[in-house]
Amino acid sequence: MFGLAVLTVSTSGSQGNRDDSSGQAIKERLVGEEFQVVRYEIVTDDKNTISAKFIEWADADDVDLIISTGGTGLGKYDVTPEACLSVLDKEVPGMAEAMRSKTLEFTPMAMISRSIVGLRNNKLIITLPGSTKAVRECLDVVMPVIPHSLELLHRESVNDHPV
Repeated sequence: MFGLAVLTVSTSGSQGNRDDSSGQAIKERLVGEEFQVVRYEIVTDDKNTISAKFIEWADADDVDLIISTGGTGLGKYDVTPEACLSVLDKEVPGMAEAMRSKTLEFTPMAMISRSIVGLRNNKLIITLPGSTKAVRECLDVVMPVIPHSLELLHRESVNDHPV
């Protein structure tokens, strides 16, 4: 079973002024035989706060996958991609490109999504839009490769590779 960490980026949500429907959508889509929520938090739209949470969770032994929702748009306070990029060891651009490409079939707004996917400490980090509908559509695109990706990362972190 893989440990899932769900991070909702929403200043109004962190203040209790907004329901976290997109974070709930992530949990509903993933929790089951393969995934268990081990971390969940709602944070403000602040780059340092977001990046600190990504670091903390990616460095935790019980986390395999971090999925965030919110802060990937064009607004002044949409800083989740920058926070994510600042902590990644490497990007996984194909997953982000696939999400944008497939969801473009449903909405032209996919063109302005700045979602990022990458790795830190052999943990997969996926940043999704804040819309519940977009979360579901994006997860439908990447779910076929997430378990295999995590298995590869887990194997690599367990087995030492010769230099």
